[in-house]
Parts: sequence; structure tokens; C-alpha cells
Amino acid sequence: MKKIDLACIIDDDPIFVFSAKKIMELADFCNGFMVFHNGKEALNHLNAIISNEAELPDVILLDLNMPVMDGWEFLEEFIKIESDKPITIYIVSSSIDPGDINKAKSYDNVSNYIVKPITIEALKTVLQNHQN
Repeated sequence: MKKIDLACIIDDDPIFVFSAKKIMELADFCNGFMVFHNGKEALNHLNAIISNEAELPDVILLDLNMPVMDGWEFLEEFIKIESDKPITIYIVSSSIDPGDINKAKSYDNVSNYIVKPITIEALKTVLQNHQN
């Protein structure tokens, strides 16, 4: 299975970020990471990358509950940005609220909703979906 070149993690929990990166390494998931601690930081950085025509991530793992700009606010702003490269977004949240899961399905850019903690099996599913 082909690895993803660049993955982006948007999450304010350093323990989750550390463990997600370790699990990604174990799953041979990607060649590199970008990590942002809130939606605003990610949005500013991704906008700059698009403006400079630099390398964008293939996949974004997006937490919902963060300070400054949460995952929903990030999504609302991110879908307005025009980019030639499709970026697959996965919501990765500890929320099991059916309202959150259904809201995630209403976004065309969101491929799936993964309940934390993230597992090697979940990452392999992301890789398989990314291949298709």
C-alpha cells in the first residue's frame, strides 16, 4: 500500500499528537507531518502554503474541540479556500455525540469520523480510502 506523502494533524492535545505520530510511524502511514494546535494556526499556515504554491498535505486529521478556533470553525473557513489539490479531511474526536457525527457527514470535504483514540486499523482504512 502506498504511503501518504504529507499528513496534517490539527489538535491541541499534545498527548494525542504524540501518540498519533507514533501510530502513524508504526503503520508506515506517511512520509511527513504538519502539526497545528488550533484551527486558526492551521488556517493561516495552509493559506500561506497555497499562496506560495508549496506542498499541501494529502490528509488532515482534525479535532473538533480546540481553543482559539475549533474544528467546525476551521472547516467553515477551509472549504472557502480554492486549491487545485484535493485534501481529504478526517474528523478525529473524542465526541461520540450523534449530532457531531451527522454534522461531519454534511461536509463534502470530510471523508469520515474517527473516534479517539486513533488506531493502526483506522489509519490503514484511511490509506485504503486514499488509494481509491
